[in-house]
Amino acid sequence: MLNGLWLAFFLVAAVAGFGRWLVGGDASAFAAMVEALFAMAKLSVEVMVLLFGTLTLWLGFLRIAERAGLVAALARLLGPLFARLMPEVPRGHPALGLITMNFAANALGLDNAATPIGLKAMRELQTLNPRPEEATNAQILFLVLNTGSLTLLPVSIFMYRAQQGAADPTLVFLPILIATAVSALVALLTVAVVQRLRIWDPVVLAWLLPMAAALGGFMLLLGTLSAAALAALSSLLGNLVLFGIVVVFLIAGAVRRVPVYEAFVEGAREGFEVAKNLLPYLVAMLCAIGVLRASGALDAALDGIRWLVGLTGWDTRFVDALPTGLVKPFSGSAARAMLIETMKSHGVDSFPALTAAVIQGSTETTFYVLAVYFGAVGIQRARHAVGCALFADLVGVVAAIAVSYWFFG
Repeated sequence: MLNGLWLAFFLVAAVAGFGRWLVGGDASAFAAMVEALFAMAKLSVEVMVLLFGTLTLWLGFLRIAERAGLVAALARLLGPLFARLMPEVPRGHPALGLITMNFAANALGLDNAATPIGLKAMRELQTLNPRPEEATNAQILFLVLNTGSLTLLPVSIFMYRAQQGAADPTLVFLPILIATAVSALVALLTVAVVQRLRIWDPVVLAWLLPMAAALGGFMLLLGTLSAAALAALSSLLGNLVLFGIVVVFLIAGAVRRVPVYEAFVEGAREGFEVAKNLLPYLVAMLCAIGVLRASGALDAALDGIRWLVGLTGWDTRFVDALPTGLVKPFSGSAARAMLIETMKSHGVDSFPALTAAVIQGSTETTFYVLAVYFGAVGIQRARHAVGCALFADLVGVVAAIAVSYWFFG
């Protein structure tokens, strides 16, 4: 699947470039595409520099948590649930605790912590893979839930809005929470249908229903807070949880008499090795994405969508927010650029800018996650992972647009 997608990016870009030249007389697309190849190769290295530091840091702390028994304790706690969702993963396997920690970090908007934890979890799942080049059902479920992951505190979106002068940077908080909850639920149900998981099992419902009730209560509580209080809570909670995780790991290690410094260095060394192996996969995917963007294919798709929506007589204001949704599955940095450009062009509190912010907060960089998570363990055949993840992304975008009309329309 990844082979076909990667080739398709270049072929679509080539068709778009030749179309601009032969039909419109604009030959600049070829220069732009060649420039994008080198620019994306450079960006890949810059991303790797950040990943080197992040992976080294967090896999160091994770090794302390592992040796202190925290990861194993989480795995035992969630054993009954994952026995239904990931039946091929043995109860108590270290991957289960890591998966839980990854989901918690994603929910709190702690991307820097979530990625190294997720990579560690994927490597643990790979130890159970009888076909190392092909993704297992458990790896696919984990990856798709990552791409549709629930985000409780989209702090980065608040930051972008504040930078652009929004009167209330947290105005999009509840819309993002609702849209991302829909996306996460659809991601789980889609994989459950394809893999024929026992989603209606009493044990699964015993976990999911209280979580849904807790989420609903949290949303009601947050709805009573002022914008200033919500922004302060978001910032405090995100940073407090992040540093609290580090302190808990260190204290648990000290109580269990783990040599914390030696354990950190051991895990950090593993993080360095993981990061080193990611560069070829990042170069391949980011260069393909860069060529696709430079060809003008995405702009042409946007114009086509606007025309089709206009034929139906529907409101077309949301179309100006779609560039963020169109590029988000391919590149997080491109989506951020699209979001900021929409804020500048239409105004930070305009309907397109608000909708783009909700889309940005409720979707994930699917192909980046595929390249990094599967690339870290050498998986080349993704099976149904791409289809399920993109469907969850599509539902997330539709939900974001619908919720934006509900709140801001």
